Amino acid sequence: MSWLSAFESVARLGSVTDAAAELDLTQGAVSRQIQKLEQQLQVSLFVRERRRLAVTPAGRAYATEVQKSLTNLANATVALKSNPEGGVLELAILPAFGTHWLAPRLPAFLSRNPGVTINLATRTVPFEFALEKFHAAIHFGQDDWFGTGSLKLMEEEVVPVASPLVCEGRLTLDKLKNLPLLQLETRSGAWSQWFEQQGSGQPQTSGIEFDQFATMLKATVFGTGAALMPRYLVEAELAEGTLVTDETAQRTSMGAYYLVWPEALADHPPVAAFRRWIAAEVSEQR
Repeated sequence: MSWLSAFESVARLGSVTDAAAELDLTQGAVSRQIQKLEQQLQVSLFVRERRRLAVTPAGRAYATEVQKSLTNLANATVALKSNPEGGVLELAILPAFGTHWLAPRLPAFLSRNPGVTINLATRTVPFEFALEKFHAAIHFGQDDWFGTGSLKLMEEEVVPVASPLVCEGRLTLDKLKNLPLLQLETRSGAWSQWFEQQGSGQPQTSGIEFDQFATMLKATVFGTGAALMPRYLVEAELAEGTLVTDETAQRTSMGAYYLVWPEALADHPPVAAFRRWIAAEVSEQR
């Protein structure tokens, strides 16, 4: 780090003398640190021009990256000293779960953890944490995200729903078989699995494919076809009567929601705080 600091200072100021004054070192100490860095890299970082040092093209590119890294380290140090239990949580969420379950509860998390800033962004499929900015993610399916720690949040119960306008006010298995079956892009086998769990083969009818539950829900309300929806997403519509379901159908789960995080970030304060909070929230609603 001392070599990099000396290099960055000379590259920015263009003078060993000025860098030595800034770092509170002798000129000889600064020169020796740069020499050691060049020997380690086996690359010339400076050339002397009229008693001043000029950065080589390779040195200039390297200095840009070193400056960024030193700035990030300085910012991280200041943030930690000023807020040791806080920080930023970058969380990947599923659109429907984030909107309908998580968002209404976030004020409670923030009030209990005033030092934590939480940023949300949607992702619908697993990703490489090493290639993204996220500290954690809400995942649906199985506990199979490689290289992560996980906390199971809840099973998801799914129900078939349709507008009463297309099923004469009451939904049954036989009526479902004659309706267009709307599909979610990330759950292409959901209807087959549901019919199998009901002890019935899936009919050949098919409907529009959607990439999000919200759009599919609106299309279902307006009579486009039948949809297989998480129950928590359609409670209001079922209560209002704009959608109906087959209450005699066997209760079905297609998977569960998990909070996942890279194993290396298990003790990162914002991740740990969010994990404790959401575990308590889920426990209260059981």
